[in-house]
Amino acid sequence: MMKFAYPASSSIDALTPQQIALKIARHCPCTACGTCKGLHPSIGVHVVLDDGSRESILGDLGQYGSDDDEDQPSIPPYLDICACGHGVVEHGANELQIGTEEYRRRASYAIRIDENMQDEGKLLDFAYSDPDIESLRARMTFAPASVIAPSQPANHDQRNKGPHKSSPASGLRDLPPPLKKRRISMSTLSGDDNDDDEEPLATRVTQKTAPAKSPTKPGKGVKFVPAAGRMPVANGKTNVEPGPRIKIEDKLDDAQLDRLATGVPVDSETTAPPVRVEKAAAIELRQGIIQIMPVRNDRQPHSMVLMTGLKTLFQKQLPKMPRDYIARLVYDANSRALAIVKRGYKVVGGILFRPFPHRGFSEIVFFATASVDQVKGYGGMLMDHYKMHIRKAYPDMNHFLTYADNYAVGYFEKQGFSKEITLDRSVWAGYIKDYEGGTIMQCTMLDKVDYLDKANILAQQQDAIMSKIRQMSRSHVVHPGLPQFQEGAPEGVTVDPKDVPGLRETGWTSSMAENLTRLIPKSPDRHFMDRLLKDLQEHNQAWPFLKPVSAEDVPDYHDIVKKPMDFSTMEHKLDNNHYQTVEDFVNDARLVFDNCRLYNLEDSVYHKCANTLEKYVNEQLKERIKRES
Repeated sequence: MMKFAYPASSSIDALTPQQIALKIARHCPCTACGTCKGLHPSIGVHVVLDDGSRESILGDLGQYGSDDDEDQPSIPPYLDICACGHGVVEHGANELQIGTEEYRRRASYAIRIDENMQDEGKLLDFAYSDPDIESLRARMTFAPASVIAPSQPANHDQRNKGPHKSSPASGLRDLPPPLKKRRISMSTLSGDDNDDDEEPLATRVTQKTAPAKSPTKPGKGVKFVPAAGRMPVANGKTNVEPGPRIKIEDKLDDAQLDRLATGVPVDSETTAPPVRVEKAAAIELRQGIIQIMPVRNDRQPHSMVLMTGLKTLFQKQLPKMPRDYIARLVYDANSRALAIVKRGYKVVGGILFRPFPHRGFSEIVFFATASVDQVKGYGGMLMDHYKMHIRKAYPDMNHFLTYADNYAVGYFEKQGFSKEITLDRSVWAGYIKDYEGGTIMQCTMLDKVDYLDKANILAQQQDAIMSKIRQMSRSHVVHPGLPQFQEGAPEGVTVDPKDVPGLRETGWTSSMAENLTRLIPKSPDRHFMDRLLKDLQEHNQAWPFLKPVSAEDVPDYHDIVKKPMDFSTMEHKLDNNHYQTVEDFVNDARLVFDNCRLYNLEDSVYHKCANTLEKYVNEQLKERIKRES
């Protein structure tokens, strides 16, 4: 029987490149055959655990003879060929193809999956799986590789010849590991991962992943949106559901016109308003299946059980956060939490926060729900209960602050958070650290809003707006079609614009046509470049790159930087249509950052600003690819 080894170490720094590649390949599907879900041994192959000790790998040495024998058994090689016949490269462990950052991200996920399997005693069971492991595997392979090739390392030879004056100037490269860890609280409600070595303080909302079910037709009134990256693929093309059929409007009778005038669709069978579908989370809460409980470290047995459940949940759902770091924050006496508890003591969701009543704000640290319950609406429900809990427990505290990475921003915006910080910096500075790579967001509660009755408040607002629209709308008026488009019309029929039914009623005059200039609509690529450049210019660390470097301020700058670039020059080129593709635009952004790192020392503030903006650009590119996929 052939024998191969599998590494047990859970520290990425303690693993060799071969061991890291094996761990990644085990949990990534094969890109060559399409049927293999991960690297696994063939029938008849025995896999042993390599925990660093020779005995664990070799087993009973007595079978090989005594120590006096001349030939000693060698350590088994590591498993590198799958039962499907392909190696680790075909199973997602190709660092040259996916880039170093994505490679390390996958490695961190693979290590966390192995830790969970080792906790269950299933590390060497290549067929074992559970919902948490499947969720981690899906998130591990979710992030698409950027269409922009990984940037080459900048040439530091020139910079290291001697110190230069710190100056702005600036491609896209990895950040150096920080001296201290950053905190980002993450959640299983949206998005993907970001930086492997650093985590800002906030709730990260990971991607919504529905449990595997046979596809069913969505019910009436339910918006069906296919999950990104889960569309079936055949022959290299994504299978897309056929678009909705366009209903040709029939001629309406007087009764239908009256119904249209009141805002009721003509094909409605009843004039009653549509029934709102109650979310599964609200149903379970009403039926007592789940409860939402406040938790703190008061050293009582009940609290300790719930806090341990929260710790376990965060450790499973936040695979890039160190386990001891999560445990320290959860058990901290200054931390508070709300837990979603199902059937006794099973924690299926939770939010960890640190209140500062004397400063009038609270800091959200972690936010997560169990993988199998992500589609039930637990996230939004928990946030609403959190707001009302804060209002009841801390009446004078109306502001929430959190640091979110790029994938968490969308979730927080839906929950009322904004990137615009209206709370004075002197109130929160020193209480929440300014972490690189995280986006600080703020939410301010409205005194008149009952967040647990939000659905009824929104329904009343919608009814009020619709009643105003009905007073002004003329959408029920249907004009006859133009003659040149009617069946059997002779060729060459023309219509004077003044004779188009309904056009004159809109206030149109012939002078408008004479002064009308045809506007060429902007392409999606141009919209993306406009928005990205605007966001870069407004970034709080973009000040070194807004204008060109002056030779008067930095005399030797142009001796070292041969191709200077800055955001104002990029704006001029964009306004004059010099960028034919997004890649051309990104190449100039790379040039800005590479120039900065070429001239300035690594510990300078300019170098750090370049790294921060570089990471932001990378995140925007990944989000764009995700939207288009």
